[in-house]
Amino acid sequence: MKQTTILNRVESVGIGLHKGEPIRIILEPLEANSGIVFYRSDIGVTIPALPQYVVNTQMATVIGSGNESVISTIEHLLSAINSYGIDNLRIITDSAEVPVMDGSSASFCMMLDEAGIRELDAYKKVIIIRRDIEVREGDKFSRVTPSNNPTYHFIIDFAHPVIGRQEYIYEFSKKNFLEHIARARTFGFLKDAQVLRSMGLALGGSLDNTIIMDENKILNPEGLRFPDEFVRHKILDAIGDLCLLGMPMLGNYDSYAGSHKLNHLLTKEILKDPQNYEVKTFDRVVQHEKAFA
Repeated sequence: MKQTTILNRVESVGIGLHKGEPIRIILEPLEANSGIVFYRSDIGVTIPALPQYVVNTQMATVIGSGNESVISTIEHLLSAINSYGIDNLRIITDSAEVPVMDGSSASFCMMLDEAGIRELDAYKKVIIIRRDIEVREGDKFSRVTPSNNPTYHFIIDFAHPVIGRQEYIYEFSKKNFLEHIARARTFGFLKDAQVLRSMGLALGGSLDNTIIMDENKILNPEGLRFPDEFVRHKILDAIGDLCLLGMPMLGNYDSYAGSHKLNHLLTKEILKDPQNYEVKTFDRVVQHEKAFA
């Protein structure tokens, strides 16, 4: 299997979750071995999508090359890119955020479908997990284990009547992503949104791009897209966060109450020790091609 990029340049406009301002986003093709890179057109700064550039994980995954040169909320877009098997791409924004769109990856999947996929004259590189690696924070954890058929297994447990305990096992593939994960939206609580807005954050959050709950119920009039949309969105986030490894991962992912922070710590832990993983080109791992189809 060869490396890929997009066939055509595409663009769109959406609202930024935190500042609430319109953001223009452009996807452009790149040559082989370029990786996924972000470019802030308003300040002329390029930021590679790699773990060493992660600067904040409190409310979203944020990458940057300095205090002012940051791009936030990259995980939903990266989740689509990862699931489409795209290895090389330039993402241009004119703001410090990727637009939130409808709070899921669906709009980014539509952009990638419009752009089309182009194979490049270089074999795809894969990071193969060779041993169990885990990071913990109290009873919360994120872990990867060796596997020839990547799956994402996530459990959440919220003391809220609408959410409660949810568990989902997802077998990684583009088809499964489009059918079961891509449309799952981000979610939050009304009381938290009010606090964030008083701090000048979440100004773009609305019922159009976030599942919002009060103490007892969902406020979105259309309800949920899946009965367990909450845990599916956590898997969506994890796929995007693990895209920061810089290449597709061959291994299983498991998490209990995981977060952007734990996912980032996990990518750092994987890459910290060369005995944790092996990087191979796809001409030598053809038997696993189905996982990345």
